[in-house]
Amino acid sequence: MLKALGKILAAAALISLIVPPAAAHDIPNDITIQAFFKPEGERLHYLLRVPLKAMREVEFPKRGPGFLDLARIDEYLQDAATQWIAQFTDIEEGGTRLSKPEIAAARVSLESDKSFAAYETALDHVRGERLPDNTELYWEQAMFDVLMDYPIQSDRSEFAIHPRYERLGLRVVTALRFMPPTGVVRAFEFLGDPGLVRLDPRWYQAALRFVEMGFFHILDGTDHLLFLFCLVIPFRRWRPLIAVVTSFTVAHSITLIASAFNLGPDALWFPPLIETLIAISILYMALENIVGSNIGRRWMITFGFGLVHGFGFSFALRETLQFAGSHLLTSLLSFNVGVELGQLLVLVLLIPGLELLFRFGVAERIGTIILSTIIAHTAWHWMTERADKLRQYHFQWPELTAAFMLTVIRWLIIAVVLAFFAWLVLLRRGRDTLPAENPEID
Repeated sequence: MLKALGKILAAAALISLIVPPAAAHDIPNDITIQAFFKPEGERLHYLLRVPLKAMREVEFPKRGPGFLDLARIDEYLQDAATQWIAQFTDIEEGGTRLSKPEIAAARVSLESDKSFAAYETALDHVRGERLPDNTELYWEQAMFDVLMDYPIQSDRSEFAIHPRYERLGLRVVTALRFMPPTGVVRAFEFLGDPGLVRLDPRWYQAALRFVEMGFFHILDGTDHLLFLFCLVIPFRRWRPLIAVVTSFTVAHSITLIASAFNLGPDALWFPPLIETLIAISILYMALENIVGSNIGRRWMITFGFGLVHGFGFSFALRETLQFAGSHLLTSLLSFNVGVELGQLLVLVLLIPGLELLFRFGVAERIGTIILSTIIAHTAWHWMTERADKLRQYHFQWPELTAAFMLTVIRWLIIAVVLAFFAWLVLLRRGRDTLPAENPEID
């Protein structure tokens, strides 16, 4: 029995030495997909170009020193288009998912080919003559062009797409151009799996998407949560806290909307400057909690820092505004609504938690100092790290062009309006604090 087992193991070892292991392709690092989405009549043309190396589980026929055998490759290209692209492309028309498409064309192209610069040239290229069979082209250097056709009810329907191409590489970027019959081309750029993307959303569809974005953004943003935490620690009564949080909301809404309409600086040094200022705002609030804060003026300080945080929110929105369609303002306001809902959830959890801590755990003043010191320590490290990054950028004063002066005038108008409303609030608060006159005694 032992001798038979030994013979089997020896034979297995000999076979493993003689037969080479099956070739396995590594997952490519960066994959860029170019795609055109064009409804036309009762057909939807979905045309895209993918690096052939992304089809890593397909063993394409080769000849010579590793060149693609273009005379025998057509069947493999059809299978790759079906298994790697069509199977992971979900398209909806009017909320109804379309059936799997017809692979109208599947071609191999050279990396140097420039036909995908426009839809017309890309379509002519895919439908035209393929590369000669004697072309010397390695698998890793080829591009894969696919044309898929879907039957549709109307080219003016509402379309949505879910491109699940993230498995094609470690980092997959899909650049898609939606070309409706209106002639207004809309460009999208997705990183990984963007979920279901409505190419021409209704206002309420865009609003719901951005409410969700704002809600989860505030929950994922450690900076903003720590700032909110600093606001809550010394003031946990709802009435004064509402005034402070409202000033923060109004302020970041102003700069968020202004930045979305390109009223903010677009220099490379601006984002790291804002990130540094956000860290400074957290540090200041924490230090103010330690030395003692005044609810009467905190709303003004919060308003100033809220303007800074609004630019921080805008950086997170830059890549997602493409999902707004033609409803930019609606989407921005919806994002703010989502942020406020997230802040409200945080407040609902923080305030009772702090009340329990200060009632049963530690005295309020000592607890405030301890918590604020921890936050200040964290913010100090953030500030120094971000300031070091900011120093790497060379600041240049902008040229005094007409466009720059127009931007300055717009911001001056905003500043004047804000100062006027601040004056009205201060005047109202001053009147509220005056002692009531004693009525005359007859």
